Amino acid sequence: MEVVQDRLGDLGTPLAEVTFVVVDLETTGGSARDCGITEIGAVKVRGGEELGELQTFVNPGEPIPAFIQSLTGITDAMVADAPRAGEAVASFLEFARGAVLVAHNAGFDIGFLKAACAAHDLRWPGHTVLDTVRLARQVVSRDEVANHKLGTLARHFGASTTPDHRALHDARATVDVLHGLIGRLGSVGVHTLEELSSYTSRVSDELRRKRHLADGLPSAPGVYVFKDERGEPLYVGTSVDIRARARSYFTASEQRRRMGEMVRLATEITPIVCATTLEAQVRELRLIAAHKPRYNRRSRHPERAWWLKLTDETFPRLSIVRSVGPDDLAHAGPFGTRGSAEEAMAALHDAVPLRQCLTRLSPRRPTSACALADMGRCSAPCTGEVPVEDYAVTVAEAAAVLVGDSRAAVAALRERMAALSSQERFEEAGALRDRLADLVRAASRSQRAAPLASTAELVAARRTARGGWDLVCVRHGRLAGSSHSPVGADPMPYVAALRASAEVVAPPTGPGTSALPEETELVLRWLEAEGTRLVDIDGEWTCPVGGAAAAHRELAPALGWAS
Repeated sequence: MEVVQDRLGDLGTPLAEVTFVVVDLETTGGSARDCGITEIGAVKVRGGEELGELQTFVNPGEPIPAFIQSLTGITDAMVADAPRAGEAVASFLEFARGAVLVAHNAGFDIGFLKAACAAHDLRWPGHTVLDTVRLARQVVSRDEVANHKLGTLARHFGASTTPDHRALHDARATVDVLHGLIGRLGSVGVHTLEELSSYTSRVSDELRRKRHLADGLPSAPGVYVFKDERGEPLYVGTSVDIRARARSYFTASEQRRRMGEMVRLATEITPIVCATTLEAQVRELRLIAAHKPRYNRRSRHPERAWWLKLTDETFPRLSIVRSVGPDDLAHAGPFGTRGSAEEAMAALHDAVPLRQCLTRLSPRRPTSACALADMGRCSAPCTGEVPVEDYAVTVAEAAAVLVGDSRAAVAALRERMAALSSQERFEEAGALRDRLADLVRAASRSQRAAPLASTAELVAARRTARGGWDLVCVRHGRLAGSSHSPVGADPMPYVAALRASAEVVAPPTGPGTSALPEETELVLRWLEAEGTRLVDIDGEWTCPVGGAAAAHRELAPALGWAS
């Protein structure tokens, strides 16, 4: 997996890379419902450079009031042969495609544009909109200007065009005002569209004042930890750019209420720079598990995982437990909830007639059979008619599903699903499918993790988009170290240094003891991703032929899982 998380891409868009379309309209009045557009003017800019202009008169389909003609200089004769609003607005939308819209008192202009779209069956694209009036009120104080009208601000920022109630002239003046505001905000650290937007949204002064917490952070991949006044972790996250991601928590791009509450409590942000994205993922998991930050919702309680195993007794049965040991006959997991473990157990009972009673049975003290035996869903060893050796064959079938070849059981369950569907018993077929999915997902996880956990050392490499190689050293399923070999360098000295400095990891005494199950799963995904190369291995990294991984890959797309 090449990225750490979805939120790794949330770095902000540099203002120099944003295309702005500054727009101004002239209209027959102030109501978008009752009045029409008479002129559209727009200027497209990026990085301080003008990319193009658009100007068109618009026939509003009604007489222009004398007062408006006097104010704007636009007469009925000037718009008589102009396009109607639908055509003119369509041309504007094409001109503004993919851009951020900017207007002075944007609610007025955008309101008219949206009304025209609705009246002429045009789809409003949902542009990001910046309002220079609202932005100026945050940036330019009344000690500097008497008001925040366009003409006043244009004079204050030395605009090259004087606004005069003609659309293109006013749009040109607004461009200069926008650049003046951006220049002023740049001096206080506003460099992205998201940060700029926060000045025209409801970001509290308290939140904005805390932006300094991100000032000294590195622009590097890794982990960041928000801490309270006692130094206790509040939240742990990962990013390919720690500083940019941390800054985004103080802008309008952060909409989560709990994150706003977290930021208000934070007094510092601790960065942990990582050599690879995998290392960042793993460090995040370990920190969350160790400190259980109150604002992290996932991975806080890895000790609460559930396992499905075969019990160690004369007539084994399935049991759901909190942990399993190396001497257990067979197991699958971990499961995030007991409910999913119960569903997997039900699926295995559907496929294999294991006993389901909880009583410890003895071949010398038979009892009467239960209803499940009468239904053919249990081989009924309780009656004494099934020798231990014969029941062991049934147990071996169940063990194969958990740790070996699951093809026969999966095929039987699929055949049953098909039969239920043919009888139009679709809900029952869907429930059986979901039970099977829980079973094969957990069995696949444990089958893939078990050989990795027993491997003393594995070193792998993968090329990165930045050039060079990401290197990882895995010992008994735990990430023992990672490094990066830069582009053009011989990677083998870096491999040698990585192996020499990697963490010493003892062999596991049971699942999850050398590494958290989620950590091993992250490592597996990284190793299994396309382009990863195996450098060296001390052990055997294999999966059983016909194991649950194949069935899991087949079911994953239908259930919306990552394969």
